[in-house]
Amino acid sequence: MTELLYRSDAYLRETEAKVLAAGPEGVVLDRSNFYVQAGGQPGDTGILRWDGGEMVVANTVKGEAGPLHVPAEGASLPPVGASVTIVLDWDRRHRLMRMHTAMHLLCSLIPGAGVTGGQIGLERSRLDFDLAEPPAKEWLSEQLTALAAADHAVTDRWITDAELDENPSLVRTLSVKPPRGSGQVRLVRIGAEENPVDLQPCGGTHVRRTGEIGPVTVTKLENKGKQNRRVYLVLEG
Repeated sequence: MTELLYRSDAYLRETEAKVLAAGPEGVVLDRSNFYVQAGGQPGDTGILRWDGGEMVVANTVKGEAGPLHVPAEGASLPPVGASVTIVLDWDRRHRLMRMHTAMHLLCSLIPGAGVTGGQIGLERSRLDFDLAEPPAKEWLSEQLTALAAADHAVTDRWITDAELDENPSLVRTLSVKPPRGSGQVRLVRIGAEENPVDLQPCGGTHVRRTGEIGPVTVTKLENKGKQNRRVYLVLEG
């Protein structure tokens, strides 16, 4: 099993690892700080470096033997058993972290509506809500920017599958269910423990404080069905 270091430290930009397997489909490591594509968040990119070579990582995806660090076209593969330095494309990751946390803030502004879909992007992200009529985009932009500027702490903790079953209202997503099977589920909290701005299961990476997000603008609202409203947002900087 690959140790997923980003779960305990989303700010780890570089680390050492050992190559367990390598092929054209990707490289499996014993540990990694690269996020594995899932839940609407893209997989991380960066570089693997070893004595005598390096490989550009074009994506990180799920594989049968563990996360696959997908090589860019024409890239050399590290030898099995080699020690490698994993260098994360930090600027890209941090922007995705800002986006992802902003999307949690958006959920907090539309309480009670299930999330039917979503996609985190570098330039623009979207969330789909099971909702008859969303708030005005100007109001959403104003509230999102204010929540970000309030510099709320973003923390996480783990609960058991049974605890989640006892609190089904924690799950906002209708199309993507929290990952189960390990016996525990990660909860991401924005704000104070006693009165959080947002609290929901999530396996993605987030900023430590909402002040890192910066101004947020909702650029477009779309009607994608009888009860499906799509909200697009962008970040400054």
